[in-house]
Amino acid sequence: MPLKNSIIYETENGVVRLTINRPDVRNALNDKVMIELREGIERAQENSSNRVIVVTGAGDRAFCAGGDLKSDSKTFDFDPAEPRTVGAGLFRAGRNCILPIIARVNGHCLAGGMGVLAMCDMVVSTSKALFGLPEVKIGMFPMQVAALMQTMIPRRKFDEMCITGELISATEALEYGLVNYVIEPEELDDKVTWLVNRTINKSPTAIRRGKYALRAISDMTFEQALAHMESQIALLALTEDANEGLAAFNEKRDPEWTGK
Repeated sequence: MPLKNSIIYETENGVVRLTINRPDVRNALNDKVMIELREGIERAQENSSNRVIVVTGAGDRAFCAGGDLKSDSKTFDFDPAEPRTVGAGLFRAGRNCILPIIARVNGHCLAGGMGVLAMCDMVVSTSKALFGLPEVKIGMFPMQVAALMQTMIPRRKFDEMCITGELISATEALEYGLVNYVIEPEELDDKVTWLVNRTINKSPTAIRRGKYALRAISDMTFEQALAHMESQIALLALTEDANEGLAAFNEKRDPEWTGK
């Protein structure tokens, strides 16, 4: 009997939905899940008609509970001869994705699940979700996740979460800027759809080049970032979407984006 897919890949009207399909273990991560999720992100970018990716978990208990801790999962069986891990490969793919990624947090988000959340551009969470980095409770530490999260929330709070391993509520996650919206469970899908619709009607070229530019300046000084952005705005002005956007504005009509 063939193994079921760890990731369900669905697409409709330019929206790609990637669902971690392991509700029986709270959508925990293992190598198969992380490889399939990375492949889903890469596949979504191959079709120019796709405009946005939504990442979520199956069921309503957890978005992702982190690494699979069962004794036979081999989640932490790293090859010391290989400098790159499967998890880091997933996070790189998420951060480098040219499409905007929205996390639909349908339940608890813990440990490696926080890395999945952090690689996304926007987050809509159920009010019932808890968030945390509990790795220290099993003698580990959120090493790879730290690379994504260290500048995402206030440093003192991030250090506390790493060192104590204690969880925070969805309300606290909103306060610290970890999520964009906190919604009651029955309203979660409507809010995600609302955010998707606010995204897919914008210029895919502007979003694609904008995401690239924001990644590039993340570690630059102010002067370096400003100089880089000077060149980027000049290049963006040469695109079809920029010309169409300006024409549509002056003609008082909706733009028809080509993504070029």
